[in-house]
Parts: sequence; C-alpha cells; structure tokens
Amino acid sequence: MPSRFSTYLQRNETFAGTDAKLRIPEIPFIPFKQVYLITCVDPRVEPAAIAGVELGEAIVARNIGGRVTESVVGDLAWVCHLHENKTPDADWFEVAIIHHTDCGSALFADPELRRTFAERGGYDEQTASAMAVLDPAATVRHDIELLRRAPVLAGTIDKLKIGGYAYDLKTGVISTVVAPE
Repeated sequence: MPSRFSTYLQRNETFAGTDAKLRIPEIPFIPFKQVYLITCVDPRVEPAAIAGVELGEAIVARNIGGRVTESVVGDLAWVCHLHENKTPDADWFEVAIIHHTDCGSALFADPELRRTFAERGGYDEQTASAMAVLDPAATVRHDIELLRRAPVLAGTIDKLKIGGYAYDLKTGVISTVVAPE
C-alpha cells in the first residue's frame, strides 16, 4: 500500500523543478510580507487557501484552535529576539491571529472529553477548557491580550502590530475583530 504522503512527494518533485524555491526570503525570520500568522491546525483553515499566503510571505504558526499558548509565545519571542539582534534596522512585522467558526477545539467544552484527555496526559482540564474556541471573536481578543501581557515579550510587544480575525467556514470570509495597531 503506497504512503498517503506519496501524493505530496510527487507534488514536491514538480515544485523542485521550478524556480519557486529560489524566491524565498534571504533572512528566514523576515518574511516578505512581514506577517506572523497564528491559526488553527484544522485543514479547512489552510492559510494558502483562505488568505492566499504564498511561500516566503509569512511565518505561519498552527496549533489546536490557533490559540496563543506558552509555546506560541516562546516561538514569537525567539523570532523577536533574532529580529532585534540580527536585523535591528528592519521594519517590524505584524502578528495576525485567526480563530474560526466550527472549530474542533470547541470539543474541549465537553467535560468528559476534557477529563479523559487529561487522564491520558494531555492538557490539564483547566487548560483544555480555556483552549475551546466557542466564539472566535471573543477568543481572539483574549489571545491578543495574552500576547500583550507576556513577560518574555516585554520591551518588544510595543514594536509589533497585532490584529485579530475571525474566519467563517460557511461564508469563507475573514473578518477583522481587532484592527492591528
């Protein structure tokens, strides 16, 4: 039985045969459009498909619900540190957080699923409950505040523009919830 990934290996051969691989940022942490996008792992929310994000244009961080977690904050802090120390004269980038309707993370609101996930070693129940995206506009606002208050980003956060967005799976529309400052 062939690997499910074999289709992507074939597509990669096609890609590798083009010059697209040569059209990438010189500095890996300074994407062409200077956007750091945080969104969900849901395959229905693929940034290339829903927002036209192309190779080299943005740093894309994806996790369950597109939530701002300790890991996301740590990654952003590292990129900011690199920026400050390696390219201090370059323009700062914008952080865009996208949450979406009908997110699978809403299942964290189910107490039984939360409990059994915590028992198997996943998030503790309190963290899992907080991860649920039931109202994308509300959770994206909350996550923007988490970024703004993250101690590891102190001194850097004021240089970043942060915007929050909600993607509606039914309409295909991304709406601005919090305009980038």
